[in-house]
Amino acid sequence: MPYEAVAAWRAAGEAGDAAAAIAALSPDVTLISPITDQFTFHGHRQLCDLLEVALEAIDDITYTDQVAEGRTVALFYEATVGGTRLHEAQRLRLGDDGLITEITLFIRPLPAITKLMNRLGPELARRNGRPGLARLIPLAGGALHAMAASGERRIMPRAAPGQESRVP
Repeated sequence: MPYEAVAAWRAAGEAGDAAAAIAALSPDVTLISPITDQFTFHGHRQLCDLLEVALEAIDDITYTDQVAEGRTVALFYEATVGGTRLHEAQRLRLGDDGLITEITLFIRPLPAITKLMNRLGPELARRNGRPGLARLIPLAGGALHAMAASGERRIMPRAAPGQESRVP
């Protein structure tokens, strides 16, 4: 199966070009959020808003791997969000026409997800006519990010393999 839409999607992501990314998508595309199960994005209009905001927030996207079987493609990239390292896996499903019909995103580590939420959420809320929510997201998300970042830097390294137990 030719994967022209996948190649176009990858090139658009690395170039930060939301319009070119949209051209690789089926008009009835669905994107499943990596941040919450509470909603998905449907169609070009919703994905255009999301991609414009996301590609502004995520820096230096570099795709590293692609695995494909039939109409399912897995892509992996590395990037940064606000100076925090981010790794993303994308499961793409292709339609009969070769365009991308479904995107499911997976992001790690947790501080990258919380930082991304704080960057995407307010602007998406503003674009959806929810300015009050746009002001609330950084407050709630900031606390969540502080906990995730602190755990990543201070707590989890102590549990790493090879670390001595320091029981008083």
